[in-house]
Amino acid sequence: MATNYKRNRFQPAWIIAHRGYRAKYPENTLVAFQAAVDAAAPMIELDVMLSRDRKLVVIHDATLERTTNGSGLVADYTLEELKQLDAGSWYHSQFAGERLPELEEVFNLVCGRTIINIEIKSDAYEPHHPKDAVERQIVELVERKKAWSWVLISSFDTNILQQISSMTNTPAIALISKTPADHHTVKLCTRLKTFSWHPSHKMVSRKQVNMMHAAGIKVFPYSVDRLEDYVKMMSMKVDGVITSDPLRAIGWSTTRRAA
Repeated sequence: MATNYKRNRFQPAWIIAHRGYRAKYPENTLVAFQAAVDAAAPMIELDVMLSRDRKLVVIHDATLERTTNGSGLVADYTLEELKQLDAGSWYHSQFAGERLPELEEVFNLVCGRTIINIEIKSDAYEPHHPKDAVERQIVELVERKKAWSWVLISSFDTNILQQISSMTNTPAIALISKTPADHHTVKLCTRLKTFSWHPSHKMVSRKQVNMMHAAGIKVFPYSVDRLEDYVKMMSMKVDGVITSDPLRAIGWSTTRRAA
């Protein structure tokens, strides 16, 4: 499993742009990802769903209403149909015409300038493991783009992570959690050879961080969007934070280092 990220490019704590620069741009769009890259975020996070014709589409929800002018399930539309939707006007009229990107488009945009953290939703798991399962398509794209050193695949679903872990020549993986970690969580992460653990910032403790670090696993809490939460996470020695405003968080980080 490839975990040879260019660590000298980044100073702790890593600032991870949640769905791109979603505080100021429509989430999970190319303009949001470009803004995060321009802000020098060491990592961007995004979500992937399958279209009806089983193409990799970048969108958070299983439905279209919240972030596009479409309606219904993403899985009910072909990629071509999804590409006709407006994915920017819901946020602001200045972003009218932004489209739902394919995952490969994001790869082409980033091209190794930052790490891409790809979240696969639990409802994307297919127990019969088709050849074009979402996790297999992502790994094949990583291989085609030779992107092992700048891709991280994360999920709440351990079945998905297990499938990736069993493949050869795969990128690094991460477990996302809504519940606190215990020794069973550490054992699971160790067995799967996860690079990192991504918990809700609301339930992280120093003890959990220490357990993960003792096992060689990094900790990246999510939804860290307030200064007081950032300071709290830093006091626990986390390795980075997943935030909606990467530029602001980089400012917090710079201020702390200068203090």
